[in-house]
Amino acid sequence: MIRRLWRAYRGLRLGTRLALGLGVLSLVVFAVVGTVLTAYMRDYLERQLADQMKLVQVVQSKDAAAHGTVQRKPYYGWYTAVYDVSGGSADLRTPAEVPADSRSLTELARTMARSEKDITRTVRIGGHGPYLLRACEVEPGVVLVSAAPMGDVEDTVDQLVTVQVIVFGLALAALVVFGRRMLRRGLKPLSDMASTAHGIASHDLTESAARLPLRADGRDGGQEVAELRTAFNTMLEHIDASLAVRAEAEQRLRRFVADASHELRTPLMSVRGYADLFQYAAANEPAERERHLARLRAEAARMGGLLDDLLLLARLDADEVEAPLRREDTDLTELVRQAADAFRAGHPGHPLTLRTGPAAVRAHLDPQRVRQVLDNLLTNAAVHTPPGTAVSVTLSGTPEAARVSVADTGPGIPAADRERIFDRFYRVDKARSRDRGGSGLGLSVAASLVRAHGGTVELTGEPGATVFTVTLPATGH
Repeated sequence: MIRRLWRAYRGLRLGTRLALGLGVLSLVVFAVVGTVLTAYMRDYLERQLADQMKLVQVVQSKDAAAHGTVQRKPYYGWYTAVYDVSGGSADLRTPAEVPADSRSLTELARTMARSEKDITRTVRIGGHGPYLLRACEVEPGVVLVSAAPMGDVEDTVDQLVTVQVIVFGLALAALVVFGRRMLRRGLKPLSDMASTAHGIASHDLTESAARLPLRADGRDGGQEVAELRTAFNTMLEHIDASLAVRAEAEQRLRRFVADASHELRTPLMSVRGYADLFQYAAANEPAERERHLARLRAEAARMGGLLDDLLLLARLDADEVEAPLRREDTDLTELVRQAADAFRAGHPGHPLTLRTGPAAVRAHLDPQRVRQVLDNLLTNAAVHTPPGTAVSVTLSGTPEAARVSVADTGPGIPAADRERIFDRFYRVDKARSRDRGGSGLGLSVAASLVRAHGGTVELTGEPGATVFTVTLPATGH
């Protein structure tokens, strides 16, 4: 039964549970207050009655001393008796107004004989209800016992209890009703947030462009609810941002897959075409065959290079435990000179200027991968600028970082293309052939390798000037 009630209680709404809890707590408080007030009132009335009996006994004691018994009639319903006490016995003097069952009065008289102070006691006399007894000594060996009915005290206390039950009951009902309304109003922001959460749950988040248009608003509920509302909206903003990142990642993945398929199809079609030529007699001539085999090898090398770049990017994106970097203490000045010499040999139509400081710049890095970054940036400058365009490489270093800048005086990169210049397979000139313009992975590979070293690569420039600046930490992570 108790378990069933507990399950029913737990199934109630929070506002109802709080209102019931408030009602139970108020009921306990009212019960304690009512009990204390009733006990205090009963004690007060009994003391008042005892003081009244004391005053009456002063007069009755004189009457008993003068006449042997009390001649004056007591109050209606009161009893008065005079006892001679000696040797543990108490003898009632007559005439006396005592109830039929006067044993409690006689017992109090015997007790008074052994006491030095007046005695007050509450007893229940058969057929008459509760009485307050008071005993005092008239003279040695003579004891006066008075009995006053407590019916009025009991009636007053009963009326007080009745008033308390009515008043406390009304107060409790009003507290539960108005408390429930106040709690419902105070908890309304939580209900609104719950409605917002249900709205989000019913929102389709499978779409790539899914966003969360719902937010919890309002100003009611106090500071705690405001903090919860702020945290809730912050969580929604975070989820919304994550969905946007996911949508962007999916879009980039689709574009990447499409571009990768397109880039791989070209050399594969070339390989297939040259393989088909060997079916014809003319293609089997030694000179013709060597020319076709050279083209096959070139297309296969191009496809292998493309796959190597894709594999490297995948490994860098996966952040593998064994990163594809072999760091060592490297003379970056010498590395930049080697890249510059290779560029002069491979692109004699682009004059190159190298600027380095008097002291060697050393850093903890992978020399092969950093050389690949420099080669990609220099090749990008040569491929996307007309012959005769000047290219410059500037190296500088501090105790914290090394900086390499690759600049050219070509046509520059439009501002609209700068944000995507490091995206994979992205080309500024969409009409440029792949033989001339490359695969579109060079800058992506360079940026990924720099990030793997803990550095940054930035693009600045204007029409007539393009500058790529690579910043690498002097020490590895």
